[in-house]
Amino acid sequence: MFEWLKRSSHKGGGKKAGGGAPKRAPGATVRDGDLSDLRSWATGKEGVEGFVEPETFVNEMSIVLVDAAGNHIRRQIGGPKGIDVVARELAIPIFDVEETGYPARMRQRIEADRIIRRRLEQMERREKLRDQSRDQSAEK
Repeated sequence: MFEWLKRSSHKGGGKKAGGGAPKRAPGATVRDGDLSDLRSWATGKEGVEGFVEPETFVNEMSIVLVDAAGNHIRRQIGGPKGIDVVARELAIPIFDVEETGYPARMRQRIEADRIIRRRLEQMERREKLRDQSRDQSAEK
């Protein structure tokens, strides 16, 4: 019944059963791959700010980088040491999302993307219905 709670018998260095990266110890720092992703995403963008998200039972501490247009990227940073590494490496202002909340430009961008996605889905459904209607009338 509780098989999913047991440790994986895999000898891959403490990796999760799902194949993800191994859980880091408290106070660990950002992984090189995550830092590289953040660095490459922020390069050439204007108004980039970082928003630190707290650790939860499910997720490690993470950071969301948001540019002036509201585009964003989220990566795990391990713990408080990761905040220092990101701040030093990217030289951007960093805020605690629990104190400041997410920036309005990010929320607006997410909502605009959601609206566009819904409209595209509606267009696809309408086109599919038109095709079905044409096929039915051609059969008659």
